[in-house]
Amino acid sequence: MTFPIHRPRRLRRTEALRGLVRETRLSTSGLVYPMFACPGNKIRTEVSSMPGIFQQSPDQIVEECREVAGLGIPAVILFGLPEKKDETGSEAASPTGAVQRSIEAIRKAKLDLLVVTDVCLCEYTSHGHCGVIKDGEILNDPSIALLADAALSHARAGADIVAPSDMMDGRVAAIRRKLDENKFSDVAVLSYAAKYCSAFYGPFREAAQSTPQFGDRRSYQMDPANAREALREVALDLEEGADIIMVKPALPYLDIIARVRERFDVPVAAYNVSAEYSMVKAAARKGWIDEQRIVLEIMTSIQRAGASIVLTYHAKDVARWVK
Repeated sequence: MTFPIHRPRRLRRTEALRGLVRETRLSTSGLVYPMFACPGNKIRTEVSSMPGIFQQSPDQIVEECREVAGLGIPAVILFGLPEKKDETGSEAASPTGAVQRSIEAIRKAKLDLLVVTDVCLCEYTSHGHCGVIKDGEILNDPSIALLADAALSHARAGADIVAPSDMMDGRVAAIRRKLDENKFSDVAVLSYAAKYCSAFYGPFREAAQSTPQFGDRRSYQMDPANAREALREVALDLEEGADIIMVKPALPYLDIIARVRERFDVPVAAYNVSAEYSMVKAAARKGWIDEQRIVLEIMTSIQRAGASIVLTYHAKDVARWVK
């Protein structure tokens, strides 16, 4: 019998003691703030299901990026909305697209920010799927060529990291090859390696205007019931040249984050996705929860599971609170 010699409560007695022995320490250094770039000027439209998150033209993106950098958040990830959509999502690779113009504006402003770009076609296609469609089927190989072109356009605009989120097989290798062939070997690839077909993406689809016009994404995004498959996906993406891998969503897949962290000695990211954010905001507005404590507990749980990088719409609030 160890009691009374061993008393774990000794180290919980004061905040100073709790802080001294704390195992997971929140900071801004691993945060990435998602932003939605749209065409035009002086446009800032709040997403109705995501309070505090906006669709913004490049000039407004830069202004919010000044705030983000001032808070000590090191990175943003940009999602794009096009002027027009078509069957192949051709505007994804346009040098004058909203993402490309936003990157250039951030660079011109000389902000101390890493710029990550989402590489996908769903925001740009008229059908809302992440690849080329023929006879109702999402075609893999023709899609990865278009994704590689989009990634190259982001690199040319000045992106530090490109992040393919489409879940097509072989897209990391195609993107890595395209970047290297065009002398962008220093641009890193953050792969959405284990991206699940989740109901937690609902508010994002409003923000990115990317709801599929038919069917769903079960034929390319992962089955929520599978864990071992996630490890295979991560291994394949690393073989193809991914520098950082990501699990998405975060909270329903903390076990996957932990398994990936245990198995692979690479940087692990997790995406605290739109519905995870919106549920907290909705409950906080009702006065049902303590928003600050809930958000910091969520962030701690994601990091404790093994993610050293967290993409989250809460990033600005977290930065204020931890300071």
